[in-house]
Amino acid sequence: MNTPELSIIVTSYKNPELLRLCLESIRKNIREVGYEIIVADSATEEATEMLMREDFPDVTFFPFRENVGLARLLEKSITAVKGTYVLYMNGDIIVNPGSVEKLLGFLKSRPDVGLVGPKLLNFNATFQYSCFRFYRPTTILYRRTVLRHLPFAKRHLDWFLMKDYDHKEPKEVDWIMGSVLLAPKAAIDKVGVMDTAFFMYMEDVDWCRRFWDAGYKVVYYPHSEMFHYHGKGSARGGFFQALFFNRLTWHHIRSAVIYFVKYAGKSRPVHD
Repeated sequence: MNTPELSIIVTSYKNPELLRLCLESIRKNIREVGYEIIVADSATEEATEMLMREDFPDVTFFPFRENVGLARLLEKSITAVKGTYVLYMNGDIIVNPGSVEKLLGFLKSRPDVGLVGPKLLNFNATFQYSCFRFYRPTTILYRRTVLRHLPFAKRHLDWFLMKDYDHKEPKEVDWIMGSVLLAPKAAIDKVGVMDTAFFMYMEDVDWCRRFWDAGYKVVYYPHSEMFHYHGKGSARGGFFQALFFNRLTWHHIRSAVIYFVKYAGKSRPVHD
């Protein structure tokens, strides 16, 4: 068997229907690149095991009985990688024809880039924000409280979402949503995988920051487009209901604390 140029790592959690669509889109729409697929699944259920065993027996599959978090899934998957480049994606991504080839072509032409991500679209084809400026503590406060409705908070959140950028041409950015990220394997070996201290949320922010700190650029590449089913589980029911009853909110707050403590007193990466 020839060594693949690209290793595609797909992580999933209790959604075999979306995982099937994701894997089928990879098989159908990646034509010009040799690749392997690695699937890592948290809190694996019988339906997912059956899907992988019966419909995707050629895919390397790592099931986990517990919900181990995103970073642990990537940490395990990277041990099986054979490709020169690694495409990491969530199982709620649908690959469009040519989207992976465009990302890979860009990355191969730019040895200074360590991470690149595509434009993401909702399933109804509307635009989805997926590149951002680095969090500040006030960003969390404004996003999670009624303060978000005040003019100064709106201005800050527009800054965070990079609304001053038209998202039409490639751009160096602070960080990219971790739903889809492409990197050279050599760069991952240098930087390391996502930090397992983050069980859920902020691991992608931290990873992008570590790539910048290691001398690599992080680029948003909108000429490649993929669909993403983005469910905001930690924001359901309003702030107070989420704060007291939604465990995802607590994961987000915990991860934010870990992030801000980790980078306290450290300068932010500077780029164009």
